[in-house]
Amino acid sequence: MSIKKVLVTGIGGYWGSRVAQKLVEHPEYQVLGLDTIAPKEPVPGLDFIQADIRNPLLVELLKAEHVDIVYHLAFKESARPSESAFDYNVMGTMKVFGACAEAGVQKIIFKSSTAVYGASAQNPAFMTEQNPLQGSRTYGSTRDLVEIEAFCNGFHRQSPQTQLTILRFANMIGPTVDSPLVRYLSTPVSTSLLGFDPMMQLVHEDDAIAALVHAGVGDYSGVFNIAAEDLLPLTKMLGLVHQPRLPVFHLFAYWGYGMVGSRGLRLSRHIPIDLDYIRYRWVADLQRMREILGFSPTYTAEETLHQFAEKRKPKGQIPEAITRTYENDRLHETIKRRHTEDQRVDEEEGLEAESHE
Repeated sequence: MSIKKVLVTGIGGYWGSRVAQKLVEHPEYQVLGLDTIAPKEPVPGLDFIQADIRNPLLVELLKAEHVDIVYHLAFKESARPSESAFDYNVMGTMKVFGACAEAGVQKIIFKSSTAVYGASAQNPAFMTEQNPLQGSRTYGSTRDLVEIEAFCNGFHRQSPQTQLTILRFANMIGPTVDSPLVRYLSTPVSTSLLGFDPMMQLVHEDDAIAALVHAGVGDYSGVFNIAAEDLLPLTKMLGLVHQPRLPVFHLFAYWGYGMVGSRGLRLSRHIPIDLDYIRYRWVADLQRMREILGFSPTYTAEETLHQFAEKRKPKGQIPEAITRTYENDRLHETIKRRHTEDQRVDEEEGLEAESHE
């Protein structure tokens, strides 16, 4: 068995450490972690290297270690556009990818978001990976991801020998992840826009980790949307997590969110998500995820929200009837999903048997 060397950037952050924890379980991988800070919790078997992703000696490190695969997960989240975040996220990514190409790294895996498509009244029902990237220019992290992906298009043409895999994840949610949607659902009252109830797409944090690890196993070049199969209206999503909702006239909400100064900053803390994304539909097509990447999320959107609601409150605060209903719903969804998978396998085996007759 040949050993592959895998470098994970951003190892001191949530995504880097969690992906590394899964990668070290694979005996065919030797995992290196790169960051200016060590993981909060030790990762057994990880070789930690303390350095900034923008260090000019990165290419020498990749060559000396004979790195085969790079998981580029170093990214600074920011609601407001920030020059420091832009320098780290966008310029840092350019330097990492350039170093990978020069050092002969075989494969790069990058974590992006379906937010790069943007939320608009003109969006199609389902947006494929070929859809134009018209993500928010006012929300810092989304702006940086759009810039990074624009760079990736040029990088792919200039360095075709380096396989680049981009996973665009829908709204991340789970018991431990910190994301704009989690913060939106964790405020005392979630603001919604009067007259708007867009369909929402989710992915469980564990499924996001599994998809990233899966992407490194095979040769999956290109861009893939990742999300649970089921869609939920925003109001139903809020109801499933028992979150109070405050409908606000959209013009007032946009006026307050766009304010400069302390008032605007205070409002952005109460609405920690770009307003367009709770006003308009931004649903990604999952055909490439299913048919080419060969990945299927374990959790449905409803299961993810039920688990989130259960985990964020002490058991004593959740009525027994609600807990029991959640357990029944989860088991029902599991039985239904397993039955569907068994039917699909039986159909495939039947078709194969007919072809041999």
